[in-house]
Amino acid sequence: MRYLIIIICCCYQQVYAQQNIPADTPVLQWSGYAEVYWQYNANKPTTNAQAPFVYSHHRLNEVAVNLAFVAAKYASKRYRANLALATGTYMNANYASEPGVLQYVYEANVGVRIDKQGRWWIDAGIMPSHIGFEMATSKNCWALTRSMSADNSPYYEAGAKLSYTSNNQKWQMAFLLLNGWQRIQRVAGNSTPAFGTQVTYTPNTTITLNSSTYIGNDFPDSTARWRYFHNFYSIIQLHKKWAITAGVDIGAQQAAEQKSQLHTWWNTVVLLQYKANHQLSYCLRGEHFSDPQKIQLATGLPYGATIDGLSANVDYAITPSVHWRTEVKWMQSNTAVFQKLTQALTRQQVTMATSIAVDL
Repeated sequence: MRYLIIIICCCYQQVYAQQNIPADTPVLQWSGYAEVYWQYNANKPTTNAQAPFVYSHHRLNEVAVNLAFVAAKYASKRYRANLALATGTYMNANYASEPGVLQYVYEANVGVRIDKQGRWWIDAGIMPSHIGFEMATSKNCWALTRSMSADNSPYYEAGAKLSYTSNNQKWQMAFLLLNGWQRIQRVAGNSTPAFGTQVTYTPNTTITLNSSTYIGNDFPDSTARWRYFHNFYSIIQLHKKWAITAGVDIGAQQAAEQKSQLHTWWNTVVLLQYKANHQLSYCLRGEHFSDPQKIQLATGLPYGATIDGLSANVDYAITPSVHWRTEVKWMQSNTAVFQKLTQALTRQQVTMATSIAVDL
C-alpha cells in the first residue's frame, strides 16, 4: 500500500507539471483513481454478496475497494496510448473469465491518426466499451451504483476501432472489430470475430444522442449462437441545474436448441439529476429489465426474471477530486430471485450504499 501511495503522488506531480505544455507537444500524463464503499442489504443474505447479475459494488457488510487504478496516457498529434492497471471488487467480478495478468489490465491500447486533419483514428487493444452511458468509475456517473443495463452489457472490450469525428465536432462515428462480448481473450474454440458500431450526435451543448450496436458469437464454433444487440441513449440538459438521461437496450440471441429461434431481452433506464450547487447534487433513477429466458440476466436460478428498480442518490463533492456518495435502492422481480437471511428467496430487496471516490 505504501508503494501505491508513492506512485499516485508521483502521478499527481507529473500531471500538474505538464498542464501548461502546448497542445502540439507530445504529453505523458499520469493519473490515479480509487473508490471505497460499504453496502447494506435489508434482506441480510448469508453470502455477503449481491445478486449474481450485479457486477459493480456487489459486496455487502464490508468495507471494500470497488476500483483502484494507476493510469498513464500518452498523446501527440499523430499517436496516442493508454495503460491502466487496476484492482478491486469490480475487477474481480468483471474480469473473472480472463486468464492470469489480464485480470488486472483495466485499459491498454494504442492509436494512430490516419489523416492530416485528425478526423480519422485507428485504435487497438483493451478499451472502454462503446456501449452505454455508464462506466466503471463511479465519480463520472450520476448514481453511486450501476444500473442493470450497465452491469449486463460490456464495460470493456478488446479489438480494433476505426473512428471519425466531423469538422464541427457534432458527429462521432466508429466501427469496431472485437474479440467478443466483454472479452479480452476469445472463448476456446471460437474463431468468429464480433462487430460493433457507434454513432454519437451532439447538435449543441445541451443534447447528446447515441446509438451503439453489437453483433457476435460468444460460444465455440461448434455451438455458435449469434447475438444481436442495440443500445440507444440521450442526455439532455434541461436547465443549468436539471438534466435527464434516458436509455433503452434490446438484444436477441439464437436459441441453443433451434438456431432459427431468437431469445430476446430488453431494458430501459431513466435518470433525473439536480445540481443544487457546485458541490451538492441529487439523482433519481428508474429502471426495468426483462429477460425471461435468462440470456443475459444471470439470476443463478433455472429461470429468468423481469426486474424493476428505483434508486435515490446524493453526491457531495468534498473537493473537486473527492466525492462522497450515498444511495438507497429498491428492486422488485416478478419471480423470487433475491436471497434472504433464511436462505429463502424473495421478490424484493432494499439496499443502502455509501462510498468515497478519489480522482487524482
